Amino acid sequence: MITDTLEKIIQGKGIRVGFMEGADPRVLEAAYYLKLHDTVQPVLLGCEEEIRQKANELQFSLEGIEIIDPSSFENIDSMALHMVSIRRGKWDLDTCKDKILHNISYFGSMLVKDGYLDGLLGGCLLPTPEVLRPALQVVKPAPGETLVSSCYLLRKEGVQYIMADCTININPNADQLVEITLQTAKTAREIFQIEPKVAMLSYSSFGSAGGECVEKMSEATKRLKRMPITFDVDGEMQFDCAIVPEVAKLKAPNSKVAGYANTFIFPNLSSSNIGHKIAARLGGWEAIGPVTQGLNAPISDLSRGVTAKGIYKMAIVIAYQKYKYFS
Repeated sequence: MITDTLEKIIQGKGIRVGFMEGADPRVLEAAYYLKLHDTVQPVLLGCEEEIRQKANELQFSLEGIEIIDPSSFENIDSMALHMVSIRRGKWDLDTCKDKILHNISYFGSMLVKDGYLDGLLGGCLLPTPEVLRPALQVVKPAPGETLVSSCYLLRKEGVQYIMADCTININPNADQLVEITLQTAKTAREIFQIEPKVAMLSYSSFGSAGGECVEKMSEATKRLKRMPITFDVDGEMQFDCAIVPEVAKLKAPNSKVAGYANTFIFPNLSSSNIGHKIAARLGGWEAIGPVTQGLNAPISDLSRGVTAKGIYKMAIVIAYQKYKYFS
């Protein structure tokens, strides 16, 4: 499996990955095994007393695992001062120190920004906006990126697909879809080692129906094809046209992508979020993600239904992003 390959690359490198919900049983289990296998250096964030008590109850050793408690963090003054400068005075020093930095999402994002952590995971208990809004405000998008998106890797019996954007952009326009596609193709190729064949999905295949959704997917496809990209993309197309060769022969006989797509760009958050969860829950596909794309540091949200195994694998992805893009 691809995460096994990535794990071998980052193992023993001491990449420091923080976990916002440090007392969550799933996080404690994942952190214990990450440390045991020397995969990453897990750092648990939150109330130290609560974390130690819960670990003791669950009999997970915290030996060699660092805990950072915002209430006793010794460099909170300098961190607050830095936050004021980042936010350009939108918050004053006392507000940052006494209030905002006691929010674990802001505290965790600032730990990444200030170099205490190499990457960050949260979302076991927190909604996506509470995890990613602080990252967008203090870590910000990477140079050259105008938005941040996400994708999932879905795998089953050796077959792998990428789906985007499943957690962030509610109703992207054609320009935003172009950027989401570029980011997702990069993740497919450079993180998950999938050579992207990208299908721009809709309820129409190559003009078989009309509507705003169809038009924006078609326009995004046209713009991508004008660019000097190094991957195949086509659309707009229906999902069956994208993955079933027999259907593709009828609906898109001249397409290089139709029938063989492995990377799917959805027209909106509703369809993508529903789609990947149907695949996972009814189809039995393992979903790894969401992997955040376009941030200036490796920070990702987690599904609140995530398992300890899923957290372990996402920590590998976060650490590999650090190794690949930010070393």
